[in-house]
Amino acid sequence: MRFLATFIMKGRMSAMTVASTAALLSLPFPPASIVSSASVALVTLRRGASEGLYVLICACLAAGLLSLVLLGGYQFALLYGLVLWLPVWLIAIVLREGRLLSVAVETAVGLGILAVIAVYLFLSEPAGLWRGVLELLIQPMLAAKPDIPAVNVKEAADKFAHYMTGVIAAGSIYGLLLGLFLARWWQALLYNPGGFRSEFIALAGHRPLAFATLALLGFASVTSGLASELSWNVLLVLFALYTTIGTALLHAVFAAGNWARFMVPLLYITLVAVPHVMALIALCGVVDPWLDLRNKFKSNGASSS
Repeated sequence: MRFLATFIMKGRMSAMTVASTAALLSLPFPPASIVSSASVALVTLRRGASEGLYVLICACLAAGLLSLVLLGGYQFALLYGLVLWLPVWLIAIVLREGRLLSVAVETAVGLGILAVIAVYLFLSEPAGLWRGVLELLIQPMLAAKPDIPAVNVKEAADKFAHYMTGVIAAGSIYGLLLGLFLARWWQALLYNPGGFRSEFIALAGHRPLAFATLALLGFASVTSGLASELSWNVLLVLFALYTTIGTALLHAVFAAGNWARFMVPLLYITLVAVPHVMALIALCGVVDPWLDLRNKFKSNGASSS
């Protein structure tokens, strides 16, 4: 990873090459999009907004050219590049200027919430759009496995369609944050060893936002119709925020213990192997502004040592 970060920082051409190539690789292999967005973010974090914008624009043009040669068209590659790189460029500016990882993360989530609201403003029934998409996706599955009750699958897809806007937005936020975190880690690796770890384990939420989240949860629970649907979709985006904060919190708690070498890797293995645990991690992130678990465990560890 150090080699790749060093190569990106060699110059504009290097950064543009990594960003555009990884973007095209992400079409068959989605995780490559994290490396692509991190390339733009690293340049922005280290050299400023204008340099990051220059790389972003040139990478869009390069991706379009590569797509034209390999796939016969350039429009999709240009649009994909803008969607992939523009948000991470903006968040990297926030982090560079504000120097607070928590503000950058909350800004990313704010962009996701605005995207959800925009969908509901411009589409009279977003669920109808997603219902059509899901029906196209489940047709091959139903054809391959005729023993599966088609009615049950279609009913589940119909229910899920009401929350697809929030699911897509939350997934995009996870990708955006992973790209930002990778860029910040690269920056620390090259210029400030250990800096990203200190920033990440100190990541914490703010009490007013936690209050607002709980209030929105209550509102979504007692209302119905489009207002309730919009609220649940926004909560899905906030879920991305609090799983991130909760993960940082638990990382800090486990790292302060005697079994840090085993517990910290176990935390991330559990996140991947048992996704349901994310609900508990998000809950930790929501209640932390009141319980201050990070400092409590530090105090307990200090007193017991």
